[in-house]
Formats: sequence, C-alpha cells, structure tokens
Amino acid sequence: MTPSSIAEWRADAKHFTFDGQQIAYWTGGSGKPLLLVHGYPTASWDWHKVWSTLGEQHSLIAPDMIGFGLSDKPRSGYSIHRQADMHLTLLDHLGITEFDALVHDYGVSVGQELLARRKEGTGAQGLEQVVFLNGGLFPDQHRPRPIQKLGISPVGFLLGWTINREKFGKGFSEMFGPNTQPSAQELDEFWALISHNRGNRIMHKLLHYIADRREHAERWFDALRSAQGDIGLINGALDPVSGRHAYEAWRERLPDARHHLIPNVGHYPQVEDPQTVARVALEWLTR
Repeated sequence: MTPSSIAEWRADAKHFTFDGQQIAYWTGGSGKPLLLVHGYPTASWDWHKVWSTLGEQHSLIAPDMIGFGLSDKPRSGYSIHRQADMHLTLLDHLGITEFDALVHDYGVSVGQELLARRKEGTGAQGLEQVVFLNGGLFPDQHRPRPIQKLGISPVGFLLGWTINREKFGKGFSEMFGPNTQPSAQELDEFWALISHNRGNRIMHKLLHYIADRREHAERWFDALRSAQGDIGLINGALDPVSGRHAYEAWRERLPDARHHLIPNVGHYPQVEDPQTVARVALEWLTR
C-alpha cells in the first residue's frame, strides 16, 4: 500500500549495518525484486507516489544511501562505488540474487556502476533490466545548478552552513515543471529527511559523485552501450539539469535503448507524474 504519511514511512523503516554504518531501507510488494535507487539530495521517500503501483508486480527494495535520509551520515567516505557496494550488500542480506532496478539522479550513476560491474564480471551478475530517470548519464550534458557549483568549489563547506528550509525550497522548486510544483508540505518533508541528523551539513561532501562521473565517464558509457537491450530512460523534459537535451543525447548515443519523454514535468518525474512513470516502467520491465 502507498504510505499515507512520512511519519508512517519513518515507522516502517528497517535497518542493516554496512561497513559500520546503519542503513535504513524499506521493502514491500510482491513479485520479481526491483531495486529503487534515489537521487541527491533527497531519499527513498521520493518513491512513495509510485510505491503501491510498482509493488503490484514487484518486490520493492529501497534504501536511503549512506549520507542520505534516515541512514547514517558520516563525515567522510562518499563515492558512487561505495554506494554500489552498499546496495549489493543489502541485496545479499535479503537473499536476492536476480533483480531489476529503477534509478534516479545520483542513483543513475549507481545504476551505471552496477552495469559496468556486470559487464566486467566483477559483480552485480544478477542485475537484469535498468530503468533510468532524469540524471547525469552523460557528463557533457550535465548542467549544474548554483548550489552544486558552490558545493564542489574550494568553499563548498559553506553550503552546509548557509542552506536552510527557505533556500532549499526555492532552489528545489526550480527543478520541477511550472504546473507540477511541490507543495509547502512536500518541501517540508523533503527537507526533514535532508536535515535529519544534520545531513544538511554534509551536502557538499555528497557532491563527490560529480567527480566520479567525470572519472568513469567512458567506462560507464561503455556499460550503457553494451546493455541497450536491457535499459530505458524516462525523462522529464523541463528539467533544467538533465531534461530534453539529455534525452536527445540518449536517443542519439544509445539508438537501440528504450526511451520515453514526459513533456510537461521536470527533474522528479516519479513525484510530478507518478502514473506515467509507473506505467512505462512496468511495461518495460515485463518485456
């Protein structure tokens, strides 16, 4: 069932320990396992609007990554590789050997790393299909926001000291389509998870994924290219960071991969148009 409130969501969290860190995660639904990988700077609560529909056909697994949401937020040690390790450890903890994945934003890099390991034979051998949502799949198409530029600068630590609910709400809302803006309550919910356990103070450290993307750009693209029959992109066209321009790059560079453009939403299609995201994802995953 769809969580009725963020309080209910918090209460339903399970936990396991990875590399000394307590990781919060959620499970639900029934069917073939589907791993849900959220984005920056939010958490697995991002999936709550598609949770019920996806759960009708899939067993869902959705952790808050290290440094995000209700999971522990250490002062250092952030990388896409470590996050990928955590997801695979969680799947092993749950006894899951075959799975699909639905990934968004920061999570698209985790998805690419898992595909690269599958291609290289070094891990994630049970990964089958991956559905991508808006994210920096191609570093040359990424258009960083001012908050990201500040966060990766030499004075990035200032981000954690200056960001607050008001500034977050203004910048975050700019990522959405004009007709699908988040409500004040939704912004409060997102911010509550970001700032949980002083997580806002480490927001700049989580941005290490931008450097990871540049370093592994060729390897991660090779993984996409070799997996075109197993991947698809659902893209919100009005996303200022990875919208229609990134979608067109996907179509050009990965001509045999699936694609679906949602013309009237922004960076969070699973929040802005959950019905379309769930419908298209389920259609692809049942092929």
